Amino acid sequence: MPKWQGQFVKIDDYHWKIPQSYKKGMRVPGLIYASEEMLESIREEQTPEQVANVAFLPGIVNFSMAMPDIHWGYGFPIGGVAAMDVKDGVISPGGVGYDINCGVRLLRTNLNEAEVRLKINQLLSELFANVPSGLGSQGRIRVSQKEMRELMIEGAHWAVKHGFGSKEDLDATEEGGRMKSADPGRVSDKAVKRGMPQAGTLGSGNHFLEIQVVKEIFEPKIASIMGINEIGQVLVLIHTGSRGFGHQVCTDHLRVMEEAASKYGIKLPDRQLACAPIESNEGRDYLAAMACAANYAWCNRQCIVHWVRESFSKIFNKNLDGLGMEQVYDVAHNIAKLEEHKVDGQKSQVCVHRKGATRAFPPGHKEIPLRYKEIGQPVLIPGDMGRCSFIAVGTQKAMEESFGSTCHGAGRILSRHAARRILRGKDVAQDLERRGIIIKTGDISSLAEEASQAYKDVTKVIEICHQAGISKKVARATPLGVIKG
Repeated sequence: MPKWQGQFVKIDDYHWKIPQSYKKGMRVPGLIYASEEMLESIREEQTPEQVANVAFLPGIVNFSMAMPDIHWGYGFPIGGVAAMDVKDGVISPGGVGYDINCGVRLLRTNLNEAEVRLKINQLLSELFANVPSGLGSQGRIRVSQKEMRELMIEGAHWAVKHGFGSKEDLDATEEGGRMKSADPGRVSDKAVKRGMPQAGTLGSGNHFLEIQVVKEIFEPKIASIMGINEIGQVLVLIHTGSRGFGHQVCTDHLRVMEEAASKYGIKLPDRQLACAPIESNEGRDYLAAMACAANYAWCNRQCIVHWVRESFSKIFNKNLDGLGMEQVYDVAHNIAKLEEHKVDGQKSQVCVHRKGATRAFPPGHKEIPLRYKEIGQPVLIPGDMGRCSFIAVGTQKAMEESFGSTCHGAGRILSRHAARRILRGKDVAQDLERRGIIIKTGDISSLAEEASQAYKDVTKVIEICHQAGISKKVARATPLGVIKG
């Protein structure tokens, strides 16, 4: 693939604009958060072209944006953020992605690195047995079609109602773990049948369950409000989404959207940007089905958290109070939401597409839990399994500039196929073990796809967001043990 040949206009060291004049049909400029060094790899992958293409969508306001973890995606780049005016804008499934509400959930513990290292192999074996993972994995819970309908409506509330976790978990989850706009009537039978056996599963690919240790605390007061109190404290990070259910929801509605774009006379530079007006029947149907998949993902992570707590309790012979395994927060990465933001100085309702981007609302925002009102919404940014992850908080600048959004992770620099060509999973596992990171997986060859070499350095990614002011670093944690699907 040749380098992108367009020009960036430097705003400052961390903001780069693609002028609206770059391509006839762009309704707004593009805006990429990056360092000058990172721009070169972004050019290599042609992702600025996708940023420019998103700017063609009707109703888009301010900018077509991309976070520093940007990489090539379906229609939208992964790392893309775009807000559409509700009255004359569109909804595009490519701006959400196939894994609807792929997201991250963080637990804190009272355990320290020394006591967990002593039992890391036992702990990983117990977690691997308790949390179903891998391609096509089936869950420990079996739901009927009636229960699946309830799950789609209730999300994480369904899980808590059935004994998986607590109401405190719901309070520490984006949207309270449930989008109220869900309508199972807008979901196909095929999607339901794909979803029924996969509830409560980790899945494959870049999904993981990671035991981490806190290595740096940048903001002690903010960290302590999250229950992160000291270097050496052990955390648990869970990354998964809506599995085959969300994939099928996306597939079903993309077909409808391709016809809708033609029906409504929407001219697109890329058919993968298929869309429909937000207030059309097709637009409303997709948003209602997407909410069902988002709820499924929150239920999924809620069930997994319950089994994680059970596993820790068994291995360390402590009850949940003794373990202190409270949920810090749960954030979605692939989602579209109707939100209120300022556009041209006026409050407007917009549909914010976040595809590989994290909501980052500021202190005092009405949609974040009372416990975090003073500090802002927690932002969870996983890196790769060989380096580190970050905990951050949302900022007022994010609200004013990026529709309350920031990066979601490290971002790929090698495709899965390219990583497999140059790396062997067995070698990756051995290298990690030499560095004190234990891996448990059902498919060791797949580790090549998730090696550090396949990803940008998350430290550089978060530093750009921190310096740009769209999120603030709070703490850094490194892996002790990882379960990969």
